[in-house]
Amino acid sequence: MSAPILALQLELVREFDRDPRGAHVARLLSEYAARESDWRKYALFRPDVYTRNLVARNEHFEMLILCWSEGQASPIHNHAGQNCWMGVLEGEIEEILFDAPSGPGPLTVRNSKTHVAGRVAFINDDIALHRVRPLPGTRGISLHLYSKPIDVCNIYDESTGRVVESSLVYHSIEGVVAGRSGAMARG
Repeated sequence: MSAPILALQLELVREFDRDPRGAHVARLLSEYAARESDWRKYALFRPDVYTRNLVARNEHFEMLILCWSEGQASPIHNHAGQNCWMGVLEGEIEEILFDAPSGPGPLTVRNSKTHVAGRVAFINDDIALHRVRPLPGTRGISLHLYSKPIDVCNIYDESTGRVVESSLVYHSIEGVVAGRSGAMARG
């Protein structure tokens, strides 16, 4: 297991075995994002949608490479009760935080943060909802680690607060394209 991304996977499994909260996950992802490039074999861009490219999935976590073309953004979403770490691999990624709706009506923007290559952000549902996207006029690549894997999350309409459950897809799995619409995430 000589590839750095495979070594990272083993370190992450050991970390979650030691501490299910993943106290050292941010450090591990930051070290990887700052010095490695073997993630590029998982990077798949599409002009019509940002892509979710599965690198690894086990009982502890799923690790994905997300590729953002210019102008693409995630919907406003939650994390189905799981923890999420996002390491920026290339470009600058903007994260816009929203307060969870307390009833019908527009969502409230809490704040916005810009994350640069090598940095790691953390979010869970107790913190906020969020939208993720590259800075305007640029593209970006980010490494996402969800503990535990997420198959379904809630999507929020910014102007109405309306919530829709969404099944998540992978656009590639371990470097192999999963088909035009993506493959369903399965445990």
